[in-house]
Amino acid sequence: MAIEPDADDLPEAVAVAPRRARFSPIWIVPIVAALVAIGIFVERILSEGPTITMTFKSAEGIEAGKSFVKYKDVNIGQVTAVRLSDDATGVEITAKMAKSAASLVVEDAKFWIVRPRVSLSGVSGLSTLLSGNYIGFEAGTSKNKARHFTGLEVPPIITGGSPGREYVLLASDLGSLGIGSPVYFRRLPVGQVVAFDLALDGKSVVLRIFVNAPYDKFVTSDTRFWNASGIDVSLSANGLDVRTQSLAALLEGGIAFEQPPHPMSTAEAAADTAFTLFGDRVGAMKLDESIASKYVMYFSESVRGLSVGAPVSIFGVPVGEVTDVGLTFNPKTLNIRPRVEVLIFPERMIAELPPDETAKAQAMARDVELRHSFMQKMVEQRGMRAQLATGSLVTGQRFVALGYFPKAPKARVDWSAPTPELPTIISTLPELEEKIGRIVDKLERVPLEGISEDLKKTLASLDETLRDARGVINHFDADVVPGLKSTLDDARSALGSAERMLTSTEANLVGPGAPAQVDLRNAMQEVARAARSLRVLADYLERHPDALIRGKTPEAPPK
Repeated sequence: MAIEPDADDLPEAVAVAPRRARFSPIWIVPIVAALVAIGIFVERILSEGPTITMTFKSAEGIEAGKSFVKYKDVNIGQVTAVRLSDDATGVEITAKMAKSAASLVVEDAKFWIVRPRVSLSGVSGLSTLLSGNYIGFEAGTSKNKARHFTGLEVPPIITGGSPGREYVLLASDLGSLGIGSPVYFRRLPVGQVVAFDLALDGKSVVLRIFVNAPYDKFVTSDTRFWNASGIDVSLSANGLDVRTQSLAALLEGGIAFEQPPHPMSTAEAAADTAFTLFGDRVGAMKLDESIASKYVMYFSESVRGLSVGAPVSIFGVPVGEVTDVGLTFNPKTLNIRPRVEVLIFPERMIAELPPDETAKAQAMARDVELRHSFMQKMVEQRGMRAQLATGSLVTGQRFVALGYFPKAPKARVDWSAPTPELPTIISTLPELEEKIGRIVDKLERVPLEGISEDLKKTLASLDETLRDARGVINHFDADVVPGLKSTLDDARSALGSAERMLTSTEANLVGPGAPAQVDLRNAMQEVARAARSLRVLADYLERHPDALIRGKTPEAPPK
């Protein structure tokens, strides 16, 4: 039988506090590794630049992990992903930028794909044939950061940092211009077209050009720009004029600029100054005259060859232009005459005057009464008249020439008329044509056929006379000569007596100082001089047959 122990004999449990475990060295390695990993992660986060996204129409030659973003030929980022955009209309390229370039990635930064390009303005991107395409970058100037950009399909012509200035040109149309078209100054390439767009109103085109330094200092507020594309051919009273800037401008277009002949300002134009782009140099260099006098002229001859825009000149200096050419009809006399309207610009004459006379001339040009008084004196006292003149015999273009004709009939300008009339005088060409016509008429009236018949009869009669003379001479030799000897002996004695008689009068008739001999000698000298003049005239006309029409050309003064 088992004996149950007494409750007092059982052992009693005692609560013991747990012992604190010691730190094992084995944990040092993972802890250090974790700290290093955390440090590397933090350092990488701090050293990495921003991640940006660029949108292009296509990603030609761009590959993730291989293509780079370059700025000034230095890698500042790498492409990490290339994918289609959400709407599948473009390509989104993600790139990781370097920390050093983080401050450059701002709102107005520009990105484009660099690939080989060949154009008339040059060749670019050849290095990508070996290294592959990459993304070009241009830093912006904005203070606001951005992470999403729209890439440029065409690389910018001028990158940031290039010395020079940009200007704005307003044109009616683009013509053959494009991005990269050259800009010329005195036929030197000094810049390029960097951008163009349609104006907001749709009525013009806005172009932006960049002029490199130091040529930008020649762009003033009075500079004129014109389209220098292709060949500029103009036919005027000055003849045929052909201009072109260069072969590149001939093929792909170009812009040229220059100062007008008499600039009003020489101060340099600020950047982004707007200018008008003219169609050609003639229009660009045309003076913007604010003061003009309008006149009408009536001619009594043909105005063929005179066109609108033809110059009006005074002694060869252009002072105006023709604005209208037409006809006028007088119902009372049934007379039709050519009517020519012109504009005369006093400021053009002022530009040709010496500086000490300019101030007085400017005052006269601005005062209408003084202008009228001056022109009235020129017409009444100096005989100023308008005359048609030929600028080129080849093209037949004509212009209006103002000159002095003191023998012209008296005339006066009616200043009360809506358009004052300037008196005219007929040109020399119709007068010359009339004289030539009269000569031709006289030649036509000459009976050349009758003269030819009479000449034939005269020659036949002369031939018969010569045959008779030959017979007389033969008879003279046979019959007369033998008896002539005795006759000569008798005549010799008679001549002896006559000689003595003539001796006394010889001094008055045939002596060295005889009046008859002197008159004869003078007459012969006059004949010799006349013959010499005719010979000189014949030689000159043989060398210059056009002198019969144009007159003798003045000889150049000896050097």
